[in-house]
Amino acid sequence: MTVGVTSRARRGVPYTRHVDALVAFAAALVALRLAGALAARRRATRRPELAAWAASLAAYAVAAAAIAWGEAAGWDARAFRVYYAAGALLTAPLLGAGSLLLAGRGWATPVALVYSGLALGIALAMPVHGAFALHGIPPAQEHLAFLPARLLAILANALGTLAVVAVALASLRRRPLGNALIVLGVAAAAAGSGLAGLGAAGSAVGIAVGAALLYAGFVAPARLPQRAPRTAGPPAKT
Repeated sequence: MTVGVTSRARRGVPYTRHVDALVAFAAALVALRLAGALAARRRATRRPELAAWAASLAAYAVAAAAIAWGEAAGWDARAFRVYYAAGALLTAPLLGAGSLLLAGRGWATPVALVYSGLALGIALAMPVHGAFALHGIPPAQEHLAFLPARLLAILANALGTLAVVAVALASLRRRPLGNALIVLGVAAAAAGSGLAGLGAAGSAVGIAVGAALLYAGFVAPARLPQRAPRTAGPPAKT
């Protein structure tokens, strides 16, 4: 009996990994599709915030694809490095840059470009240590030193999230629906990352839901269309 249970448990681990990989791959496709839609809107409207938001969702897609890679082939330094660069170092700061551009802060573009180059350089050069489990997103504290990568991720995510929330609150009356959806998207992504008990699939679902809410917030109209008042018809003939 014990042997049978152990055998089924062992068979369940690859099954769970494959399910997590498929869910993460689906989340990557969703985020990438939405990033492409934002890029198309950027070409049509020339609004600079759409470029930053498209880049943010593209980084989101890369992070989800790295989760699928790690779950399907087994986590190693390469998959973790891609996941950390896209998910921990780029997504939230680029999202915050888009919010600042929406608020008319043109200096956010060169700052975002310089930061992105710095973040990618650190992600490529940072030493990655320790053995990786085959299943489950690796905790950063087990594989990275605090300086510089983890400190940069903490500061960049805090500042990016602060920019999103501050701009949303400042323009809440002007864009109530869009800002509410953007804040909900950030919350959904954070919830997916925080629910460790759900494993990689939980994080991937958080990415997909967060990307969908963010996209809806980005393209939402400033005001909901008002329904035309109903006019009384002609009096009935008697």
